[in-house]
Amino acid sequence: MGYVEISLKLPTDFTEEQLQRKTGKQLRLKSFSYQIERKSLDARKKSDIHWKVKVAVSSRELKNNAPVVPPPLEIPYRKRNKKVVVVGSGPAGFFAALTLQKAGFQTTVIERGRDVAGRAESIKTFENTGRFDAAGNYAFGEGGGGTFSDGKLTARTRRFSRERAFITAAYIRAGAPEEIAYLAHPHIGSDNLRVIVKNLRKEFIGMGGTVLFETKMEDLRIRDGFVTEAVTAAGSFEAEEFLLAPGHSAYETYRMLIRRGVKFRTKNFAVGCRVEHPQKIINLAQWGNEHLPGVKAAEYRLTGRGGSDRPVYTFCMCPGGVVVPSTAYANANIVNGMSLYQRSGRFANSACVGGIHPDEMAGRETTPLEALDQVAALEEKFHRSTRSFKAPFCSILDFLNETESSKETESSYPLGLTPAPLWEMLPLKLSRALQSGLKEFNRQLPGFETGNLIGLESKTSSPIQVLRNRDGLCEGFKNLYLIGEGSGYAGGIVSSGVDGIRAALGVVERDQSSGCSA
Repeated sequence: MGYVEISLKLPTDFTEEQLQRKTGKQLRLKSFSYQIERKSLDARKKSDIHWKVKVAVSSRELKNNAPVVPPPLEIPYRKRNKKVVVVGSGPAGFFAALTLQKAGFQTTVIERGRDVAGRAESIKTFENTGRFDAAGNYAFGEGGGGTFSDGKLTARTRRFSRERAFITAAYIRAGAPEEIAYLAHPHIGSDNLRVIVKNLRKEFIGMGGTVLFETKMEDLRIRDGFVTEAVTAAGSFEAEEFLLAPGHSAYETYRMLIRRGVKFRTKNFAVGCRVEHPQKIINLAQWGNEHLPGVKAAEYRLTGRGGSDRPVYTFCMCPGGVVVPSTAYANANIVNGMSLYQRSGRFANSACVGGIHPDEMAGRETTPLEALDQVAALEEKFHRSTRSFKAPFCSILDFLNETESSKETESSYPLGLTPAPLWEMLPLKLSRALQSGLKEFNRQLPGFETGNLIGLESKTSSPIQVLRNRDGLCEGFKNLYLIGEGSGYAGGIVSSGVDGIRAALGVVERDQSSGCSA
């Protein structure tokens, strides 16, 4: 059986029959099988927007040999009489737990929030009434923050192909569309994720794992560099290994870890707002048409320098999506973006943020604890500005001109908007950088200046980073890992999942080396 990979140029609304016919014609084959390896939209010329499709073809009529495929991720199994506690059920926590259970450990996941069904119900109530629920919100609960933020599987590095393939296969097995394996910018959709994370949980439990919801870790008991117990209101959990994946919003957890001697450092992070436009404006700017057959909605990724060396960029763009109230606490007000699989909503939104260091915000050198307090104070400031979960907003032009307007505007945000001088509410250096960056974005994308800036976006990255040794363990500890977005080493579903898998494999490797398992 011969094999070859070819690249095809296809219309945006191509059919399976067209793909098959063009493949056979280009290779002059009568009998063959094929598989899409990569699919990306080429919209550089508005008069010639098309899909670039890479196809792997097998046929007895071909003489080429198939390329050597890298081996899949190996998880060595043996029965291990060791308990592991994983805190948090987001991508980092879940994929760490799945890896460890596959390796033969007795793995328990404890999650402070509700299961995905209960979480969705709490969020619905919150958006209808404004009543916040600490156990069921956009930040905490089954699947982590990513469950309700589009499910983008993009990553900025190719260094973790085996781990990424493991994650992708798990999502497809649980019901994700198979296209996530080959799309250049894959996404699952928050509607699909609600089903998928539940199916993944069932798979994990079917393998012997345990998941406990509404079980918040409040403390750790530590002896001579070993964590012995995770303390919760429901009781304490003993284990030989502890992997903590509390997410980017669990401030009280990080304060507790600092008190318990876990070492952190401050680092650059990003703060800004959500920017929202009618989706048709973005479609026109990117495609020259309000609709494009075969493509859901236009995306954008914009970068600038903010008038200096400070990066300003858009992040986590949600085509056809909604801006959502993603606070983790009743006294804070922050926003995020979400879209469903079809991306068919009227609006497009994206984070519009600038890089900053906690020391710059304070005007002096800060400790990790002070960095957390700074971000929390900013989130609480936005809540005080509206005395509710309404989101403060202004138009891009008002932000640039520093002019207040009381004009009402249409928005996808469910709890209402209140006009506010966002340029005064953000740190001054950041506001100046965003103003310079927005001027660049207005030149890069026609119609961008017509958008609105909404609320506070403070969760694109963490202001602190845990100190880890070469094995991934927290510095000074012999059985404690801190993983995922809150560790400061990951951001997004894929990189967080990879971070969790690698920590879990570190546990497996140390266990193999010790030779202590039965």
